[in-house]
Amino acid sequence: MKDFFTGLQFLTRIRVVEQTDWSPESFGRSVKYFTLIGAIIGLILAGINYALSQFLPAHVLAVIIILAEIVLTGGLHCDGLMDTADGVFSGRSRERMLEIMKDSRVGANGVVAFVVVVLLKYSLIIDMTPTMLTTALLIMPVAGRLAMVISITSFPYARPDGMGKAFAQYAGPKTLIIAVLVALVVVIPMGLPASISAGVAVLGGILSARYFADVLGGLTGDTYGAVTALTELMALLIFVI
Repeated sequence: MKDFFTGLQFLTRIRVVEQTDWSPESFGRSVKYFTLIGAIIGLILAGINYALSQFLPAHVLAVIIILAEIVLTGGLHCDGLMDTADGVFSGRSRERMLEIMKDSRVGANGVVAFVVVVLLKYSLIIDMTPTMLTTALLIMPVAGRLAMVISITSFPYARPDGMGKAFAQYAGPKTLIIAVLVALVVVIPMGLPASISAGVAVLGGILSARYFADVLGGLTGDTYGAVTALTELMALLIFVI
């Protein structure tokens, strides 16, 4: 359970136990629980939707759901998305791109990417009925974290060091199998549209990971976050379609 709590407290702001040991090995072993943590995030978001949909108009509820996810995750994937956009679309050399992504400051490309993703999420959420949205909110974080696990286990790491390297180095050979099984157990009972949406979204996440890896010579912690954010957006888009 220690590795599960490591992953939960890294990917979210949920604090269950007091942890002082954040070893690279524990980070790596926690990756197999990422889709389960995605399901927990989905349950919380779906619960918010269920509780508030009968009291609030759709546009207000959409804003609350988007803010709730950002608060729940500490904006972790938003930060990765912005840093990745700043670096990958800077038009610089590969080494310079990695330097830009490590910079704590946010550039114009990052701001534009964040705004576009949030606006698209908002538009897709308000186009769904409360029942549709409940299902979409359950599958969205699971698909996003599965795409992250695939990115961690299937692509090389671009830096010689960094927090993301611990994920890639210590994830273990069975990590992807466990993550996929958890995702299937969560998504398949929700029906064919949900399964198709999650599957297509994960495929889109893999393609975005491949693109980032080709540009950067591998992936980083920031690109893991970007892949997660883009996969979530695609899950909503395919579900609406």
